[in-house]
Amino acid sequence: MKVLIIGHGNMGKTYANSFISSRFIKPEDIFALVRNSDFSGIESAIPKANFSTTVSEKIGDFDIVILAVKPQDFSVLAQTVKPYLKDGQIIFSVMAGITIAKLEAQLSCSKIVRSMPNIPTQIGMGMTVFTASANVDRKELFIIQNLINTTGKSVYVENEKLIDAATAISGSGPAYVFYFMQSMIKAAVDLGFNESEAELLVNQTFMGSVAIQNSYSLSNEEWIAKVASKGGTTESALRIFEKGLLEKTIIEAVKAANDRALELGS
Repeated sequence: MKVLIIGHGNMGKTYANSFISSRFIKPEDIFALVRNSDFSGIESAIPKANFSTTVSEKIGDFDIVILAVKPQDFSVLAQTVKPYLKDGQIIFSVMAGITIAKLEAQLSCSKIVRSMPNIPTQIGMGMTVFTASANVDRKELFIIQNLINTTGKSVYVENEKLIDAATAISGSGPAYVFYFMQSMIKAAVDLGFNESEAELLVNQTFMGSVAIQNSYSLSNEEWIAKVASKGGTTESALRIFEKGLLEKTIIEAVKAANDRALELGS
C-alpha cells in the first residue's frame, strides 16, 4: 500500500511518523507533496527522495491520498491535483469544514474519508472522529481506521454533521483544557507558589484526575460530589463557577467553534 501525504505540517508529519513507527506502512511507501523545494532541513522518517513539489500523473499511483493542508488552500489545490487523481483512490481529508460533497465535486473522486483529529495525535494520544462516502467499503474503512489508530483512538460516525461537532469538541478541545490549566496556574502564583511549582501542581492534578476517572465507572457528577464535601473549599469554588454561568459559557464557546467549522466549509 502506497500513501501520498499532501502537506507536511503538523498533521502530515504526525501521520507519516505514526504509520512508520507502528510499522503499518514502510517508509519507502510514504510520499509527501510539499510547497518548499528545500528538503535538506526536513526532519522526517520519510526518505528525502520521497518528497516532491511537483504535481504529476504519479499522484494516480497511490492507494491513499491524505489531504493535510489548510481548508482555505483546498480550492487551489483541487484544481492542481484533480486531473491526475483516479476514482479508485481513497481521498483521506483532515481539513476542517470541507464536506464530502465538496471534496467529491472538486476532485471528481467517489471514495472519500473525512476526519477530524486533534493535536495529541502527535504523541499517539489523539482523538479522531471520521466518516466516509458510500463508495468506501468495509475493508477500506477497516484499513483507514487502523491507520488513524496509530495516532490514538477513533470514532466512526455515519452522520457527517458530527465531524463539525467533533471539530468543536475534540479538535479544539485541547486549547480549552490548556486555557483552564493556565488560569489555575495564574491563581496558584497569586496564592504564593512560584511558576514551576504552580505548573507542577496543575499538570499533575489534571493528569491524576483523568487517570482516576478512567479507572472507575463513576460519572463526572459523582466524582465532583466525592471531591466537594458539603460546606468545604471545593463547594465554594463551584459556587463561583455557577454564579459566573461557567457551564453556559463553555457550551456557548463550543457552539461558536462549531459555527466557525461550518463557515470554513462554505
